[in-house]
Amino acid sequence: MRQAKTGWKWAIALFSLLLTVLIWQQGLQESFERPSVAPKISLMQTEMAVSASSSLPETIQEVFLGSEPQKKLYQALSDIPLEQIEDRERLLLAILEESESEQKFMLMKDFNDKKFETIKGYILDRQQGKELYKFPDFDEIKLDPLLYQISCSNLGFTDEKCINQKYNSLTAIRLLTSQLFPFFASVIGSIFLIRYAFVFLRKKNTPWPEMISPPLSLIDMVLLISGGFVVIGEVVFPALIIPITDLLFNNLSSPLNQSLRVFIGYCSMTIAPLFIIRYQLMGLVPSGIDGGWLQWKIRPIKEGLFKSISGWLMIMPLVLLIGWLMNEIIGDQGGSNPLLELVLGSDEFFPLFLLLITTVVLAPVFEELVFRGILLPVLVSKVGKASGVLLSALIFALAHLSVGELPPLFVLGIGLGLMRLSSGRLFPCALMHSLWNGVTFISLLLVA
Repeated sequence: MRQAKTGWKWAIALFSLLLTVLIWQQGLQESFERPSVAPKISLMQTEMAVSASSSLPETIQEVFLGSEPQKKLYQALSDIPLEQIEDRERLLLAILEESESEQKFMLMKDFNDKKFETIKGYILDRQQGKELYKFPDFDEIKLDPLLYQISCSNLGFTDEKCINQKYNSLTAIRLLTSQLFPFFASVIGSIFLIRYAFVFLRKKNTPWPEMISPPLSLIDMVLLISGGFVVIGEVVFPALIIPITDLLFNNLSSPLNQSLRVFIGYCSMTIAPLFIIRYQLMGLVPSGIDGGWLQWKIRPIKEGLFKSISGWLMIMPLVLLIGWLMNEIIGDQGGSNPLLELVLGSDEFFPLFLLLITTVVLAPVFEELVFRGILLPVLVSKVGKASGVLLSALIFALAHLSVGELPPLFVLGIGLGLMRLSSGRLFPCALMHSLWNGVTFISLLLVA
């Protein structure tokens, strides 16, 4: 009877592993077809630089904004294919265009927004040699501040009328924060890394605690990751849940509809892996083991918080470095996480709140429970610390199904694995993961 049960277990594990290879192969191939958010973020940052230029002293503009941000904006807009460019970007490009013939070509197609049509009328009037004596006030036409400023200024009106100084000052603060925060975090993290490496080489570091591993096999891990996380969590449940959510929330606005779909989809994805973990640990009594098999060990909270912040700081320069190297060597590989696009495109509170809960609470807690709570300890017990950390980090990176994000996520996974080994606790790993996602989320909001 036991041999029959073991045989079925092996058969299900191998079948799940085969399906996982096929699913991951298809998912990674499809990630090449997903658009990257990098060009969109770059365009937003360039727009912010144009707005901020009127609020920053000329002595520091070159450092933080670069030279001639308005020309850079024109070049960035020119690089967008006309069949893909949105109405707002097309109008901006037409305003910045110096050639009248090119301007006319860009304005041939009507705009859906009546406000854009009004600006188009002013541009065409100027081309015909008409004198422009009046331009609508900002509150009257209700354009976004940058579009209003560029339209008004390029049509020959005064800075006093065209520039919303309060908005530009706030934009300058947002832009400087988005640039300086990762810079200073990377500098501090590099110092921590150098100090830690020096202490490690001198062998004066505190010995790492013994890794507590539940008595599970590698086949159990295949069933958890391949069967529960990938096949059921990423394929079966979404196929069942998404049509229902589409039916229920079809009448809601697009940002709210998509955010609810992401939130409910992610919650459903956790069901199978959590059920498998509960089943596998059922009956395995961790007698005499402080913190149980998962080793959450939330207390002491202050120590866990300090470890998570220091770990996040140390991994920051490494992830940024590997991302920069990949971009320099290979270029933009595309395949950005769809969540990033949702955050950039939403300006409503509740959809953003749902995305925040998903990325900063649900994802870190669930993924750390699976990858550093169960998978890593079992791998360490079977193949050793170094191989265990590398394997768990690779599986963690592959599970996100993005070729472009694979190397940075692999480095992040290594950092989270080392945090689990060095602290002997799962709580700092979840905090460190949450901090990473939270800072990314806030950075996107600052730009958007």
